[in-house]
Amino acid sequence: MTGTGDKTAIRHAATVVLVRTGNDGPQVLMGQRGATAAFMPDKFVFPGGAVDTTDAEIPLARPLAGRCAARLSHDAPGPNALAAAAIRELWEETGLMLGRAGDWPNPPADWARFSAHGLVPDASGLRYIFRAITPPGRPRRFDARFFLADAQHVTGDLDDFSSACDELAHLHWVPFAQARKLNLPFITEVVLAEAHALVTGEDISGSVPFFDNSTNLSCFRRIA
Repeated sequence: MTGTGDKTAIRHAATVVLVRTGNDGPQVLMGQRGATAAFMPDKFVFPGGAVDTTDAEIPLARPLAGRCAARLSHDAPGPNALAAAAIRELWEETGLMLGRAGDWPNPPADWARFSAHGLVPDASGLRYIFRAITPPGRPRRFDARFFLADAQHVTGDLDDFSSACDELAHLHWVPFAQARKLNLPFITEVVLAEAHALVTGEDISGSVPFFDNSTNLSCFRRIA
């Protein structure tokens, strides 16, 4: 499913829906894609992106919780690679780190600055809540897994985005009700509603929703 030559080939991806409690209730971290981006230009999205080939080799201080890992265990590239990709994308696009203190000898070059903080990626705070495959006909297609995470698991200042790359602009914490008023992709609206229900205590955790658009026939499934 992955491919480097064909930009429309489906690539595995991981996204983090990072939430915290604000004075006006739960807030979610969002940023805006550039106007010239090939995929979802101008849209507000959660931090995330494609899985790298090296993500499967990244050591995790603590893995995903058993139930989340089990739901991903039959999916290439596997739970550890998807968790590592989620943590890496969050860090690259926002500068925020989901890590645990520990030694990490000889980290890959793109993780060197993360390791320099004395941290090893920690996936224990990630909760797998949604899966969606981009429909055919789009300039980029992804098989995206969405992970909910409480910002209490982040190391450092939650309002400091100075180490972020320039892929997302206007990074900010926004109350869920206001987030729905932003310029959002359809799937982001759906995941936002799912995440809001979870953080406000609604019991919808029996399965993971899956929008399967891998073919021209769109299917809605649930991952038990």
